[in-house]
Amino acid sequence: MTIRLKPVDAVIIGFGWSGALLAEALSGAGLTVLALERGPFRDTAQDFPPSRVADELRYAVRHDLVVKPAENTITFRNKTSQTALPVRALGSFLPGSGVGGGGVHWNGQTWRFRPSDFTLKSRALARYGKNFLAPDLTIQDWGVSYDELEPFYDRFEYLCGISGQAGNLRGARLPGGNPFEGARARPYPTPPMAMPYAPTLFADAARGVGYHPFPQPSANLSQAYTNPFGVVLGACSYCGFCERFGCGNYAKASPQTTILPILRERAQFSLRTQCTVLTIAHDGKGSKARGVTYTDDSGEVFFQPADLVILSAYTFENIRLLLLSGIGAPYDPASGKGVVGRNYSYQTTSSVALGFADKLLNPFIGAGALGMVIDDWNGDHYDHGPLGFLGGAYLAALATNSRPILNHPTPPGTPRWGAAWKRAVAKSYLRSMRILASGSSLSHRGAYCDLDPTYRDRFRRPLLRLTFDFHPNDLKMSAFATDRLAEIGRAMRPEWLVVDKREAPYSIVPYQSTHNVGGAIIGADPTTSVVNPYLQSWDLDNLFVVGASAFPQNASYNPTGTVAALALRAAEAITTRYLRAPGPLA
Repeated sequence: MTIRLKPVDAVIIGFGWSGALLAEALSGAGLTVLALERGPFRDTAQDFPPSRVADELRYAVRHDLVVKPAENTITFRNKTSQTALPVRALGSFLPGSGVGGGGVHWNGQTWRFRPSDFTLKSRALARYGKNFLAPDLTIQDWGVSYDELEPFYDRFEYLCGISGQAGNLRGARLPGGNPFEGARARPYPTPPMAMPYAPTLFADAARGVGYHPFPQPSANLSQAYTNPFGVVLGACSYCGFCERFGCGNYAKASPQTTILPILRERAQFSLRTQCTVLTIAHDGKGSKARGVTYTDDSGEVFFQPADLVILSAYTFENIRLLLLSGIGAPYDPASGKGVVGRNYSYQTTSSVALGFADKLLNPFIGAGALGMVIDDWNGDHYDHGPLGFLGGAYLAALATNSRPILNHPTPPGTPRWGAAWKRAVAKSYLRSMRILASGSSLSHRGAYCDLDPTYRDRFRRPLLRLTFDFHPNDLKMSAFATDRLAEIGRAMRPEWLVVDKREAPYSIVPYQSTHNVGGAIIGADPTTSVVNPYLQSWDLDNLFVVGASAFPQNASYNPTGTVAALALRAAEAITTRYLRAPGPLA
């Protein structure tokens, strides 16, 4: 029997960055807000105290902060002619589990997408012509511009205390920052982090060949900071345990360290953990969402009525809940029609490994977003016409730490085990580094998500099926960017250098990035998008779908800053416009 609960003004599905930002805005506007989180409660002081030694085996290898496949997984195939099989061990990407979501174990790389990223298709058509784009690319404009999002990027950066160096302040170019970034209204709230040796070598070499290095914008704070809510964050200790770890020093911005302390004091906000939302209830297209049905860890099933439903889970679960709830037309790759599941995209990464005979790099000094970057081959400020591809990549040397279990670099030709391998690891550990290219991923007709016809979860619901492979456009872009990366690597004068290019087919086994986007995309046309430019469902005007699922394609950057800016813009539209006059906002 389903237990009907007392209605609330708003129910939020998923409590990562998006859910926390919406919860603060809506409860701050006086609404009664209930957040439902599938995973456990997580708190900085209780779960990540500084007195506890960082456990690489527990967090980095066994993925303690990551969703377990037994709880929720997907099926995967490269193309429609294959049979998708369940992913039983996460590898290529690691979605977070519990309060804070991926915001707990993220690296802290906090980017703004470039102005051209939001008008990718119209800009490409105007600059290169319609014949330049491959016919199966399904890229499209966002329906929202950089200038419209800039105030919300700014708000998130000041909420988190992001450390960085502005390169474009109200149109004025500043030395030391990114000369290719969009204009910002204010400088970063805190200065850049202190730079270790390896990224400094990269920056010197990049500068020597004519590029423009700048420090990585970072949610690992360079100094203590008090955010606009009065919450105090600490300074990073450069311990190197950011990626896949929670930060016990309160030095990495997360929902726990920036927002949750405020929400805990609000009587109108409540949070329930270990709760899995099964469906979103509604009466059909053009009507309203009525609430959600969920089950908790006792096995009881509840119906939570709500005037507003905020779907802010991870990309895959946003798509899956829409499909399971019959909201929006499912995408059909054969006809190209339908919207839910359409335009899935990822990230196209590659790297170059370097070893030095005469330099001690001390790679154990690190942080999640610590390094030097160039944007010279990113975005659309250079001519893609002669190159034959669209998109780009940022090139970087990031000192994210060289932890001993997963990191044991060796020069080419080293045996994979035995005494010679041990000697090579001992010699190379302090003298090796890896530089990377993080490239865009353009959506195409054969990359999408739908419900698997065979495999089901423990609640007998179909799993989400992912169909994806790297597109030729992205492989060509990545090869070009990797060659530029190797050029910088050689300018660093290493003893040895190994280039690791990205190739097809895409493998879901080795880690690449937790930057899964699309499937419930934003746009100005309901025939090609799931949500309008305020993340409001075209089908149900009291349903907002928030997160990276809104991206029509992926830029080169990590998505968190843009996810947060979109969430804050949606929150402002709800509190200042929708609550006064419920109905479509666009």
